[in-house]
Amino acid sequence: MPSQSTQPAPTAMNGTRQTTPQPRAPELWRLLIAMVYDSLLVVSILIVASAIVVVPFGLITGAAIPGNHPLFRLWLATAVAAFFLWFWVHGGQTLGMRAWRMRVVRMDGQSLRWRDAIARLLASLLSWAACGLGFAWILVGPQHRTWHDRLAGTRLVMVKKNRS
Repeated sequence: MPSQSTQPAPTAMNGTRQTTPQPRAPELWRLLIAMVYDSLLVVSILIVASAIVVVPFGLITGAAIPGNHPLFRLWLATAVAAFFLWFWVHGGQTLGMRAWRMRVVRMDGQSLRWRDAIARLLASLLSWAACGLGFAWILVGPQHRTWHDRLAGTRLVMVKKNRS
């Protein structure tokens, strides 16, 4: 289980160094469950994105668009990418991550910019291409980060429970 690490803080006015605890990284099981939540949303997005193209195309031409058409596949990939990019840049959490109290941040703790989110998304393809091994790296990596987080300069952190 990941432990809280400490990182030296800037020197205080009296010349002593202070350490501030770093947020804890999520466990692999928590990440996998959040991914299941998000996959349900992705299926919904794919259904809506498909309907946006298929219904008007069928009404206009009277024929169905082939599901293997390259432009149709590009459209669906763009819809899925937009889902993740939007949520990572605007709050650092997809809905699955929010439910399981995780957030993606840059290594300096700041929110992701579009460039960071795009780098993370593209690098995540490597984690998936290796049969998910990039995600399992959380278990053995020294900072409990996935391959795509390491490549993109990001990390997952746990978010404190909101008591409202």
